[in-house]
Amino acid sequence: MMYFVFLLKTALFNFSRNKGRTFLTSLGILIGVMSVVLLTAAGLGLKKYIQQQFESFGSNTLRIVPGTVIRNGQFRTGGSSVGAIRFDEKDFNNLKRLKVVEDIAPIFTTSSEVIYGKNKEFGDLYATNEDIFPVLNLELQYGELFTKPDVLKRSKVVDIGPKLAEKLFGKAENAVGNTIKIQGTSFKVIGVLKSKGGGFGGPDLDSFVYLPYRSAYIFNPDKKFLVFAIKFKTGTSIDSIKGDIKEVLLRRYKEDDFSVFEPTQILDALNQIFGTLNIALVAIAAISLVVGGIGIMNIMYVTVTEKTKEIGVRRALGARKNDILFQFLVESVILSLFGGLMGLALSYLIIFAVQSFFPAYVDGQTVALALGISSAIGVIFGVFPAKGAADLSPIDAIRSE
Repeated sequence: MMYFVFLLKTALFNFSRNKGRTFLTSLGILIGVMSVVLLTAAGLGLKKYIQQQFESFGSNTLRIVPGTVIRNGQFRTGGSSVGAIRFDEKDFNNLKRLKVVEDIAPIFTTSSEVIYGKNKEFGDLYATNEDIFPVLNLELQYGELFTKPDVLKRSKVVDIGPKLAEKLFGKAENAVGNTIKIQGTSFKVIGVLKSKGGGFGGPDLDSFVYLPYRSAYIFNPDKKFLVFAIKFKTGTSIDSIKGDIKEVLLRRYKEDDFSVFEPTQILDALNQIFGTLNIALVAIAAISLVVGGIGIMNIMYVTVTEKTKEIGVRRALGARKNDILFQFLVESVILSLFGGLMGLALSYLIIFAVQSFFPAYVDGQTVALALGISSAIGVIFGVFPAKGAADLSPIDAIRSE
């Protein structure tokens, strides 16, 4: 123990004699560790965010969309998510008759400019029915939700997300009772929903505009739906409800014309994609760790050259090869570990700064991996110059200039 304490004190003393070079040598490891940790934190945060969004939709829900979107747990490409068919009110009425269906919301979506006075904002229109609120677990913050009579009467009323309400009216509560214009048509805002979240590459749920689907036929002249969102009764078998839905739709369409899936299936597929992407990004960031390790190796070779005579004297006084080897190896590991700790500290500061608007976080496994890799780099890239120093002939080393 005293021996290793001596090596540690010696290394720290040598570093203190040239602080600038010590910091610059560790800088490559610092940047590499910080890159790996931040990318991992971003991947974990994005995964957590998406999981929260899907969990908020409830566990007993299904989606029906045109085309074959998911097969064998994987997304299909080549336009498979855009089928040739579009659902209509006949499909809606047929599905609504199923006993296992508790709520069903037909959905037509489009993006449009929403205008209030001189204020203009873009929002996503959700043309649907009153069942959309329980299906998506949407809660009211101010005002009221539109109802079935509003759908049947084609009432020009809307419920909007809180972010859109704040942008248009200054405060969300000010939106209720006012009139907005969408593509030249006036709609009365009767309610503002509670925050649901969104963004970061996905839909901004707090900027949605929900309106009766029959009132939106002016934007949807074909009277078609893009999605059915279904909430089924608790205790119902998933396979059973899927079978019933398919039986109804197969009366009009082919099996490949539509997909029935749980939101968790999308989540699983997305997790696979993000997992692969995150590994690729971390691998790219790890290149900077290799570059940092090469920098440490170069500096250690310079250090060996500077201390050649000192090495010769120590060997002549009885120092073993292992003593010289351990001396330079400890210095190399400390340089790498110092860079790793600094990179980790800076990563935590950056993550703390962005957590107010993005749920990035670092787990214990990432911390252990970052410190383990930085230490390993010190050993791997430090062993060559350290062994070179240990193998020096004492006489040749003392004679060197």
